[in-house]
Amino acid sequence: MVVNGKEYEILKLLGKGKGGYSYLAKDGEKKYVLKQIHHEPCDYYQFGNKIEAEINDYERLRKTGIKMPVMIDVDIENERILKEFIEGDTIYELVLQDRMKPDYVEQVRHMCALLYDAHLNIDYFPTNFAVQNGEIYYIDFECNEYMEEWSFENWGIKYWSKTLEFLQYVKEHS
Repeated sequence: MVVNGKEYEILKLLGKGKGGYSYLAKDGEKKYVLKQIHHEPCDYYQFGNKIEAEINDYERLRKTGIKMPVMIDVDIENERILKEFIEGDTIYELVLQDRMKPDYVEQVRHMCALLYDAHLNIDYFPTNFAVQNGEIYYIDFECNEYMEEWSFENWGIKYWSKTLEFLQYVKEHS
């Protein structure tokens, strides 16, 4: 795939989200995440201009100071985003493998304090967080105005351990 004239080798699909496909990509020596925006329907979420939303959300989140990958490049014409690759397991994988640590929940609560001060929520689903060297990073750029029902305490926490909600999700997506 090409981002603004520079070619990247796609190593593997990392995942598909509401807004796009994320791939592990390489430029010869360094690894990146290359996100290709898609326009597939999503029953539970309404989008405007997805590439603009990614750029705007990134800037809003960057100002909060939460740990997240750097947005390295944006190819608006091809709707592609190149970002820093945070190497490590996702919270989802850690929960699934019984390797979660209480410290990870404390770290996300610290993120929440920064986000709530800015009147923002992020997508707290555990596939959106990676652990690198013991520190969690929010690896998505989606954010929304704060709504209590979508806070970590009211929604996200339900998926950060082997709850009924988590196990149901695993069953439906395996």
